[in-house]
Amino acid sequence: MSQTKAPKVRATLFCILVGIVLAMVAVVTDHWAVLSPEVEHHNATCEAAHFGLWRICLKRIFISDSKDKTCGPISLPGEKNCSYFRHFNPGETSEIFEVTTQKEYSISAAAIAIFSLGFIIMGTSCALLSFRKKRDYLLRPASMFYAFAGLCIFVSVEVTRQSVKRMIDSEHTVWIEYYYSWSFACACAAFVLLFLGGLALLLFSLPRMPQNPWESCMDAEPEH
Repeated sequence: MSQTKAPKVRATLFCILVGIVLAMVAVVTDHWAVLSPEVEHHNATCEAAHFGLWRICLKRIFISDSKDKTCGPISLPGEKNCSYFRHFNPGETSEIFEVTTQKEYSISAAAIAIFSLGFIIMGTSCALLSFRKKRDYLLRPASMFYAFAGLCIFVSVEVTRQSVKRMIDSEHTVWIEYYYSWSFACACAAFVLLFLGGLALLLFSLPRMPQNPWESCMDAEPEH
């Protein structure tokens, strides 16, 4: 690899590493969306919820006298009870999603996120081998794996977003308000870093193109 490309590749791999960390955080945490029911009586308790790809957490919050008719914010102190979705663990209870959430949406989002982690593992393996074995050409499949991982994260984000939208629009739901939380933001940032980082790594790892009519690709620096 040429002296001019090496710093660019290292900077790109650092951005990809940040994207990998954000993707891992998004997949394992349960703050993708926060749901709030309507509060009819103040100076009482209500149940807000936040959920991720695998489980939902219900939080019982005390609401003081306020003009706001929603339950929250979720950061208020209260008793929290978390359980995995019924289709992932039949022994757990998650009745609140039994009707209002489409099981296929939740399973699809989680499965696509797992595919993303698989692409990340394959890309990281290729990147490590390229440095240990001095085989720069392995950066090209690594870049494609990272770009595919970013696309999978994007699809998982979109599936989750559609699931939340259909849940809120359902006639059987108790939720009247929602917003996306920090796990969702981590997933969006991971998509940008992995996808754009993968494309940038692919461009930097390609051999130098001919700059003059009499040159050919064979004149580029030999790859190890």
